[in-house]
Amino acid sequence: MVTIGMNYEVREGKAEAFERKFALVLEAMRTLPTHARTELFTSVGAPGRYLIVSEWYSREGFDAFVASEAFHRVTDWGASAILVSRPRHEVYGDAALSAPAGRCPVARAVR
Repeated sequence: MVTIGMNYEVREGKAEAFERKFALVLEAMRTLPTHARTELFTSVGAPGRYLIVSEWYSREGFDAFVASEAFHRVTDWGASAILVSRPRHEVYGDAALSAPAGRCPVARAVR
């Protein structure tokens, strides 16, 4: 099992659009056999900041998801219209130590 944190900063006035798109992505993720669960959290003190915590049965499953055409369509859509900056992905726990470098955009291990 690997846990990934995906940090997003959303443009002012675009939170509802981001959350709607997230709901669609979550539905697609639920069909993936390598995906365990995902939750969306928002910052109380910093409107527009979101954290998606996603659990996967393997790092390879997550890597395949972020390499997929579906994921790129969503991130391309958000990059120009919704997001302030490029999302930051973090791998949590022991899986972060053995993960191949460069697979997640701006990947950073957190223990």
